[in-house]
Parts: sequence; structure tokens; C-alpha cells
Amino acid sequence: MTSPETNIARRARKLYREASQHVDPVTAGRLRTARREALASAAPKHSARRWLIPTGAFAMLAFAALMVWQPMPHQHHPAAPSAQTAIAIQASADTDNDLPPDADKTDPNLYQDLDFYGWLAANDSQPTHR
Repeated sequence: MTSPETNIARRARKLYREASQHVDPVTAGRLRTARREALASAAPKHSARRWLIPTGAFAMLAFAALMVWQPMPHQHHPAAPSAQTAIAIQASADTDNDLPPDADKTDPNLYQDLDFYGWLAANDSQPTHR
């Protein structure tokens, strides 16, 4: 058995097809005009869509250039560093180094009390800051 809704839909389609075959030319012209106007208003503007791809490509190129190109930091290097500057640079490099100093560069008296330094390192849980 077929449901009453199916019969109604089938009958409505049949009536619509018959009516569309017998539309007078004036009504058909008005329907075509209304259809064109509806399609024209629903269509996006071509001028805006035409600029989307080039604008997006340019933005990606600019972003990639910014990511790759990093300005180099300006470092001030005097033409001939003085002897005092060279000593200060060497001293800061020695103090910043976590490795023990070379035996050639250190005072030999430091090596005679190694047990004391080991004990101090083991018992100094919180160094005092001045």
C-alpha cells in the first residue's frame, strides 16, 4: 500500500508538469526575469574574488620573508682592543666556565687542600649571597 502523502506528492508533481507545459509567454518571460535577478543577487562579486588569490599569495610571501630574514644584532667591536679589555674578557671567560681551571693557569697552592674543598662543597647546602 502507498501512503496518502506519496499519492499527494505524485499528484502535485503531475499537475506542476502539466501546468509548466501550458504557461503563456508573458508569464514565462516574467519568470525568466525573476530567475535571472535572483541568480545575479545571489552570485558573489567577481571583482572581490579576483583579488583574493593574489592578496593571499603576497601575504604568505611577506610572512615567509619575515620568518627567514632576521636582522643581525649590531655588536660594537673597537678596532684595537686595549690590553685591559683583553684581560677583562679573559677573566670573565674564566669565571663563567663550569670546568675546573687548567693546572698551568692556577695557583699550585690551591691543590694542597683538596680535601677541605671537597668537605666545603658537600656541607655548603645554601651558599650565602652578599
